[in-house]
Amino acid sequence: MLTITTPTLEFKNKGLTHTQLQQATDYIHTHIDRDLSLIELASVINISPTYFASLFKQTTGISPHQYVIQQRVERAKSMLSKTDLTIADIAFQTGFSSQSHLNQQFKRITGMTPKQVR
Repeated sequence: MLTITTPTLEFKNKGLTHTQLQQATDYIHTHIDRDLSLIELASVINISPTYFASLFKQTTGISPHQYVIQQRVERAKSMLSKTDLTIADIAFQTGFSSQSHLNQQFKRITGMTPKQVR
C-alpha cells in the first residue's frame, strides 16, 4: 500500500521584512548624529529590542550597533572629502562620542585614519 505524505509547512522567520528594514535604516540615516539605542530603533517598527536585534542580524548579517557604526564611518568618510570641517566636528556630527572614538572605529573599518583619508 502506498502512503502519501504531505510535506509539513513550517513558517520560519528569515528576518525583517523589506519594509521594516527600510524603516529602521531610514531612521538610522536620519538620526545618525544622535545616540541611537536599541530600544529606540526597535520602537520604529514596534517590536521588542531583543527581537529587533535578532531579526536585524538575521537580515543584514551584522548587529544593529555594528550597522550604525559602519554608517557613521561612511558618513564621516564622505564629510572628510567634501567639507573643510575639523575631524573633531565631523566626529560630533556623525554621532561619535569623541574624535578618538571616530579614529578608532574608522581605522578598524577602513584600515586608515581619518587624517590619512583627508
